[in-house]
Amino acid sequence: MSQLSHFDYDTASEAARAEHDREVALRGRMTNMKRTLLHSPAAHRIYAEWFTLREELRPALDDRAVWLFCLSISLESRSIIPVGFFRRALINAGLTPDAVVATEDEALLMEFGRAIVVDANAVPQELWDQLKARYDEPTLVNLVAFAGIMIATAVFNNVVDVDVDAELRPYLEGFELPARS
Repeated sequence: MSQLSHFDYDTASEAARAEHDREVALRGRMTNMKRTLLHSPAAHRIYAEWFTLREELRPALDDRAVWLFCLSISLESRSIIPVGFFRRALINAGLTPDAVVATEDEALLMEFGRAIVVDANAVPQELWDQLKARYDEPTLVNLVAFAGIMIATAVFNNVVDVDVDAELRPYLEGFELPARS
């Protein structure tokens, strides 16, 4: 059960209601995490920058690569809500999350995502060398910043114990987070 409530539109500040309305207009829905973040419109806007960075990465990374990168971060962070979100994206694209055969580039991104979560102070130089051979520095800056927001998302969901959205439950049926390695 979530440690924090969802904001209440009727009693929320004008700023929180405006941020809610902007989010619904932009994305058409409001997740449990966002409903919780809306207690602070500034916090909500900061986490929503995920979408800005996603667009910055779009020329270099297609959706599937981003989904696999984010899923690897979410799994390593043991954060069920983002795991469900990215499992849903993969399944809705006709893929089986546990059986996706990653391309070489996708596998590199997944390894990078896991490495950042495991120890951001010790990302192997070999991994950096491979990334630098594939992507320019602006892309790498955006990729690391994007990973940071994904990790922050995982941390928020884990610490607050945000309730899993009903729409994600079918994508998590029979799935269990792997034990920490």
